[in-house]
Amino acid sequence: MRDDPSADLLDWYDTHARVMPWRVAPADRKAGQRPDPYRIWLSEVMLQQTTVAAVRDYFHRFTARWPTVQDLASAADADVMGEWAGLGYYARARNLLKCARAIVTDYDGVFPDTRDGLIALPGIGPYTAAAIAAIAFDEQATVVDGNVERVMARLHDVHSPLPAAKGELTVLATALTPAQRAGDYAQAVMDLGATICTPKSPACGNCPWRDPCKSRIAGTVAELPKKTPKKKTPTRFGIAYVARRTDGAWLLETRPDKGLLGGMLGWPMSDWNDAPDPAPPLDANWQDLGVEARHTFTHFHLRLQIMTANVGDTTPNRGDFIAAPDFRPSDLPTVMRKVFDLAHATLRHD
Repeated sequence: MRDDPSADLLDWYDTHARVMPWRVAPADRKAGQRPDPYRIWLSEVMLQQTTVAAVRDYFHRFTARWPTVQDLASAADADVMGEWAGLGYYARARNLLKCARAIVTDYDGVFPDTRDGLIALPGIGPYTAAAIAAIAFDEQATVVDGNVERVMARLHDVHSPLPAAKGELTVLATALTPAQRAGDYAQAVMDLGATICTPKSPACGNCPWRDPCKSRIAGTVAELPKKTPKKKTPTRFGIAYVARRTDGAWLLETRPDKGLLGGMLGWPMSDWNDAPDPAPPLDANWQDLGVEARHTFTHFHLRLQIMTANVGDTTPNRGDFIAAPDFRPSDLPTVMRKVFDLAHATLRHD
C-alpha cells in the first residue's frame, strides 16, 4: 500500500467500478471520454434518497424520451410528472423541470461547470452540486452521501453519532479528495461503501483501505457509524374518493404544486390528520371499500379509507373526469396507485 490512500482506492476502482447507465467507465474516461453533465445531473437528482436499483429504469425512460436538457425543458409538466410517478419525493420532479428550463433560458443550455455555479440552480443542493462538479467536470469537490459517511466513520474510527457527526466526517472526506481524477474518486468511495464497506457484513478482506482502517484495527467496524435513535414515526389518516362514470371515465385531480405529491395526478382526498374531515368531490352513493391503502412517507405513516362510487353524467366540485383510454394508472404516485389497485375491481365497466 502506498502513502496516498486515494491512489489505492482509484486503483481498486479501475478494476471494480460498478456499471451505471449514466457513468463513463474508468478506462473510457482515461481515453478522453467526458461524462454528459445532463445525464450526471439527471441521475443525481433521481438518486436522492433512492436506490440505484430503483432509479435505473426511470433513467432509461427519461433519457430515451428526453435525451437532452433542451428536450426536457420543453416537456409538458404532466408528462414529466407521469414518468416520475412511483419514484417518490415528487418535489424533485418539479425542481427538475425548473432547473432544466433555467439552464436553457439563462445558460444557453450549458450546465455551469463549478460547484458554486451549480448550487445556484433550482433543486440543486450542496451534495448534488458537489457530485455534478466532481463527476461531470472533475472539480476537486467533496461528495458525501450515506455510503461515504459510513466509510469515513470506519476508516477513522469515529464514534460520534450521526447526524451530528456529518461535519466531522465531511472534513475527513475532504482531506482525502484528490486534485486529479476527482470525479472517479467520488464514484470510487461511493462504490466502496455500496459494495465492500456495507452496513452489515462488510467485506473487509477485499477492501483497498483494509490496512489503514482504524475501526478494523480496533475491532469496532460492526458498531459504526453510530446513529442517534429515531423518534417514533406518527400515523395520519385520510379518505380517498374513487369515482367512475358510466362511460368508464375516472375522476382525478392534480394536487397543488406545494406540499407532498405536489403537481401529481391523484384521487380527490380529504386532509391527512388524526381525524380527517370528509370531503367528497361530488354528491354520490359513496361506499366504503372496507380496506385501507397504507403508505409510508419519510416522516409519517398514512392510512387511507377508500370510498367508491359509480356515477352518472355529473359535474364534480373538484377534479375532472379522465376518459378511460387517456388514463394510465402508471402515471399515479405510489400511494395513489395503491388506492387504484384496491378500488378498480369494484368499479370495472366491461
